[in-house]
Amino acid sequence: MPPSPLHQLDGHDAAFLYADTARANANVSLLHIYDQSTVPGGRLRFKTILAHIESRLHRSPVFRQKLQRVPLELDYPYWVDDEQFDLEYHVRHIALPKPGDWRQFCIQVSRIHARPLALDRPLWEIYVIEGLDSFLDLPPGSFAVLTKVHHAAIDPAQGSELSMLLHDTEARISPPGPLEPWFPHTGPGAVAMLRRGAVHALSASWRLAGPVGRTLSRVAPAVFARAGELLRPERVPVTRFNSAVSPYRVFETRRFQLAEFKTIRALVPGASVNDAVLAVCGGALRRYLQAQDELPPAGLSALAPVSTRNPDDLPGDPAELSWLNVPIGTDIADPVERLRRIHEHTRQSATLSRAVSARELTDLARHTPAATLAVTSKMLTRLAQGIGRRAPIANCTVTNVPGPSVPLFLCGARMTYFSAIMPISDGMGLVFAVTSYDGQVIVSPTSCRELMPDPEVFAQCVRDSFQELLAAASAPTLRQRSASRRPSSGTAKRPRRPAEKAAAPARAARAAPRRSRAPSR
Repeated sequence: MPPSPLHQLDGHDAAFLYADTARANANVSLLHIYDQSTVPGGRLRFKTILAHIESRLHRSPVFRQKLQRVPLELDYPYWVDDEQFDLEYHVRHIALPKPGDWRQFCIQVSRIHARPLALDRPLWEIYVIEGLDSFLDLPPGSFAVLTKVHHAAIDPAQGSELSMLLHDTEARISPPGPLEPWFPHTGPGAVAMLRRGAVHALSASWRLAGPVGRTLSRVAPAVFARAGELLRPERVPVTRFNSAVSPYRVFETRRFQLAEFKTIRALVPGASVNDAVLAVCGGALRRYLQAQDELPPAGLSALAPVSTRNPDDLPGDPAELSWLNVPIGTDIADPVERLRRIHEHTRQSATLSRAVSARELTDLARHTPAATLAVTSKMLTRLAQGIGRRAPIANCTVTNVPGPSVPLFLCGARMTYFSAIMPISDGMGLVFAVTSYDGQVIVSPTSCRELMPDPEVFAQCVRDSFQELLAAASAPTLRQRSASRRPSSGTAKRPRRPAEKAAAPARAARAAPRRSRAPSR
């Protein structure tokens, strides 16, 4: 076949590739659990799933393309067809050993997530996992599908797009039609890549001038402020999660109802669901470090994505994604006050300041010579490790991986759960992946087993932090309902005794946990 039009990895995604180390890689794992009782006959066979995936490979080039690196790293790698593509290498079938409980499941998916992907093949793998026999809140015969993709191949913020490639919005099963013909194209030769790389490297300087000029005028104050922070490391506390990570990952998760997060955000006028999520994560980190007698007196912060707009954007223009350093109130014992502080900070940051937007970051990366970016990515990784012992950029990351808002089906099996396992790195050894699906919000912390040897304890801290806020939000609701039931005329209602008043919040706190259960509890 003749060479295909060249498609090159951009600088933003190349940075993730170049920053991979033996202890930390940029794998993103999307985790789905299904109820196969909705399948006709009540059983879904692996060969049916394999045929289903094969029938949809043509929908995205990511499935059959691998990276071809330029000699001497003179330019960014190219996406080329994998002429030896083997579907059964990428789609695998495993089962949990008995008893098949939630702890075994988390250990297994953590091991799969931690293993690096083969860079000489397409950067994805799918695991069909059976044996989930001891899970509470799951129908018998449920199974899981873990999709592991390198960050260079797909943006986790578009994870729902990958899910939609394999899923349907109805349980009806349509037999796969004839396979789309596929003929792999020949990739570019070494001489052609070197020639193009030399041209790109020589022209990078003048192409870089425009993006740098536009950005410096906006980020110079932030750069000087950041330099001041680095010179005053005592302002940024250090925790166990701001050190070097090991190659071994741990993962846990807790599942909540979106409606309950909306109840929590009502505690503070104008607060968003994202503010409530940050408050829950901050409360969880506070509880965990306090139990280890490691809670710093100063408050901790998290890197979180926020949507921002330029003043000259048109009404129809999409919002841009920026990273915001948000204090998460670990120094505040009162959960409502913690939510209020977080909301004040996110509101002011979204309206009064402008971080470097994703559009500008992409523009800069597009015009950065590949060899320079490769070295810079490695230096930043090492810098994060060194700073992590003195002055971390932030203490953790809270990232949102949006999922579908309607029920999805895989070969007729209804998806009941969707979460994500995110990459960690030296200096940033804790990530909260927050996913949403069909009215649920799932909070999933990821770390390494040396920094978090007890992930189930940390997950319980997440639930306790959530219940604390939900109890605070439910208490006034109970009082309002009590007042609404008072008779408007006639015999006055008997006032409650002081002991009954004191017991009301406790009853609300005991009632709240029963409304939301984790997959494993």
